[in-house]
Amino acid sequence: MSRITFELLERLVAFDTTSRHSNLALIEWVAAYLQRHGVASRFSYNDDRSKANLFARIGPEGRPVLLLSGHSDVVPVDGQVWQSDPFVLSEREGRYYGRGAADMKGFIACVLASVPDWVELARNGLLEQPLGIALSYDEEVGCLGVAGLIDDLKAGGIEVAGCIIGEPTSMVPVVAHKGIAHYRCRVTGRAAHSSLTPRGVNAIEYAARLIAHIRRLADAEAQFGRRHALYDVPFATLQTGMVRGGTAANIVPGECEFVFECRWLPGDRHQRYVDSLRDYAATVLGEMREVAPEADIELEALVDCPPFEADAASRVMALVDTLCGGVEGQGVAYTTEAGRFHEAGIPCVVCGPGAIEQAHRADEYIEGEQIETCCRWLQTLTRLLSGRGE
Repeated sequence: MSRITFELLERLVAFDTTSRHSNLALIEWVAAYLQRHGVASRFSYNDDRSKANLFARIGPEGRPVLLLSGHSDVVPVDGQVWQSDPFVLSEREGRYYGRGAADMKGFIACVLASVPDWVELARNGLLEQPLGIALSYDEEVGCLGVAGLIDDLKAGGIEVAGCIIGEPTSMVPVVAHKGIAHYRCRVTGRAAHSSLTPRGVNAIEYAARLIAHIRRLADAEAQFGRRHALYDVPFATLQTGMVRGGTAANIVPGECEFVFECRWLPGDRHQRYVDSLRDYAATVLGEMREVAPEADIELEALVDCPPFEADAASRVMALVDTLCGGVEGQGVAYTTEAGRFHEAGIPCVVCGPGAIEQAHRADEYIEGEQIETCCRWLQTLTRLLSGRGE
């Protein structure tokens, strides 16, 4: 890894951009770095202006930009045991450890390290295809920020030719991924002393019936659902990830809530699972209200990120195919901002340094070799976009 790339990654990791915090310090630092190279940035903020997306353009005006996109936020380190400070980049045997090193500040560091070359080419009129740098907020909590970035590009009349999202894929192109949706279900029954159980309505037990219904839907997809051989998990999945309810063993619980998720294939429709649960909940609620007319079941949508499937005929696919030497693209079960870009009509591919297996875990790291590969990859991209070929 070059000295400048290391220093950039070191600085990026030092910003604690856990999604519950502001990302403004990192975004403003990146904007200052770009400004030192003569590149202006534009921000698009969340409602309370505590977070921002960044967009910067390098190259000729009047032509569609090729976006290089990454998210600035990271997942929490709470409850994880690290061998070193997660917000201080450390190197051990060719691996660089730190929260976000793989997901996905490694890619951002590679992009920023390339800026001086791009600026020089643009200054000399040699960069035929303009490049755009896009950094978003709140990807880790539902791809929330990137919608504002896309809206800002449209409002600014900035035409986008395509987008490369640098999530950790070990530099193997990801050409499709599943959508993901999270829902919270609140079950309200009637609390009672456990010695008078028939007078209460046990919210946990009725929630359990709903959870069992979700499991039945999941089992049906695993056994009979549509398959797509491109994916490591080739069918839609559902699972319940959080449950909370009850106050004491001798109290019939009056409230329970749980959160479940769906991950579905492109071309599918996850609303059918939600509709099935609503129908079953209506039956369950009828039973509950025979004892407690005040009983209720509420379903709240928390996250809804669309699936993604690359356009095989797009310019960005052709570029990535050349850059990756014709390596066959893969489909994955995790979700990225590609779904949002794709939904907005922007062709995209997901490809970046680092392994997804290292993301979100304690002692997250990126291999130095992956950083070097990405930097060489970007150098080749630069040659292609400056009309010099390989």
